[in-house]
Amino acid sequence: MAPTDLVAVVPGILGSTLRQDGRLVWAPSAGAALRAIATFGASIQRLQLPAGVGDEHPRDGVEPAGLMPDLHVLPGIWTPVKGYDVLLKRLRSLGYRDISPDPAAPPGNLLPVGYDWRLSNRYTGQQLATVIEPALERWRAQGGPYADARVTFVCHSMGGLAARWYIERCGGAEVTRKLITLGTPYRGAARALHQLVNGARHGLGPFGISLTSFARSLPSLHQLLPEYACIEHDGDLAKTTETTIPELDTAMLADAMRFHTDLADAEAHRPDSLQATHPIVGTRQATATTAQIAGGRVTLIDTYRGENHYGDATVPIVGACRPDVPLDSNTLRRVPDKHGNLQRNPAALDELEGILTAQPIIVRAARPIGLRVDAPEFALAGEDITVQITPADNTRHTVRVAVTSETGRLADSRVLRPSRGTTATTIDGLAPGAYTIEVTGVDPSSPLAPVSSDILVWA
Repeated sequence: MAPTDLVAVVPGILGSTLRQDGRLVWAPSAGAALRAIATFGASIQRLQLPAGVGDEHPRDGVEPAGLMPDLHVLPGIWTPVKGYDVLLKRLRSLGYRDISPDPAAPPGNLLPVGYDWRLSNRYTGQQLATVIEPALERWRAQGGPYADARVTFVCHSMGGLAARWYIERCGGAEVTRKLITLGTPYRGAARALHQLVNGARHGLGPFGISLTSFARSLPSLHQLLPEYACIEHDGDLAKTTETTIPELDTAMLADAMRFHTDLADAEAHRPDSLQATHPIVGTRQATATTAQIAGGRVTLIDTYRGENHYGDATVPIVGACRPDVPLDSNTLRRVPDKHGNLQRNPAALDELEGILTAQPIIVRAARPIGLRVDAPEFALAGEDITVQITPADNTRHTVRVAVTSETGRLADSRVLRPSRGTTATTIDGLAPGAYTIEVTGVDPSSPLAPVSSDILVWA
């Protein structure tokens, strides 16, 4: 039976293509990650937001053009993320139909929502109403089983924050059936502290300084900062508003924390919101959770009060759910993979299908043995790349490490038999470009859950 509701797909930060005055300024295509960064860097003076922009649009001619189909990354902004083509393909297979820009075409119920990810999530949440509600009304106008249709959000990463603001603060609760999130930092991520304070890594030539200044102008990136106490201070953990954070604009920081507080308050006053929320979270990967500040720089730590709870290598599990959801809650659907691949992970997509259909299906749940894969997200040409693999259980199952380029060319492949504990392998000789490091079992019957990492090699 064809679905009768509307599905809106909202990507994460960097996940929407952007154009300025009709010209694409952020739209990586296959095999072009380095070129996209260079193009963006050349335009960055015009794309940086003015001081005090708040929740407004700067009126600089920038507008969203669509969703990213391919790998996208800006060093110093966020983690590498693969595109949304696989997610959209799965939704189409469930019977959702694309919405055509042609008003004479039959109505559709699959709505990818691009947005200007530079801007405050409050602004984006307000804009969602102008896109979703007309599409929903057109879909409902068919009558019959469609007359009472509602919208289900499928959001990756920061997209879940914007959707929550629309639902709770812009009247969206009246038309929303479900909120499904993949790797959304409900309470923020310590990684954003590192990005904003330490800036882009040295070695990016003329783009390093400009990317850092650009990042610090973004209200959206400040809203990814941790809301939970995460900074070592006087023998305890402090919130970002309870200590001094170097390099950050105090007003932007305080406003970003109010964003989280206002959301949590609104959700607490609407009990139905929890029942409609379905978080899919990445697990078992080493993930920055707390931080030390010394000498004007941030050092990230993978533990919280001495315990390692892991996460998806970007969003720690302590930030991956609402404040009113305990970390051991059975409402959290756990998938052992990294942040940039959750929206393509087969187990995560099976979980998504089960939530959408609300009917029994054979769910490819996370396989019995999860892997933790530690690999850098950025390297300079000529640097050795060390990949460390740690099974969740004591096992000697053989693993395959495959390195592919953006265009799908196999750059390296090797088979390892892990000893008990961590096994490491070193990859060298990669030419500048973007690559995926896939760690899997060697055959379909392997009990190892695959983990995908992305790395940018800069000339």
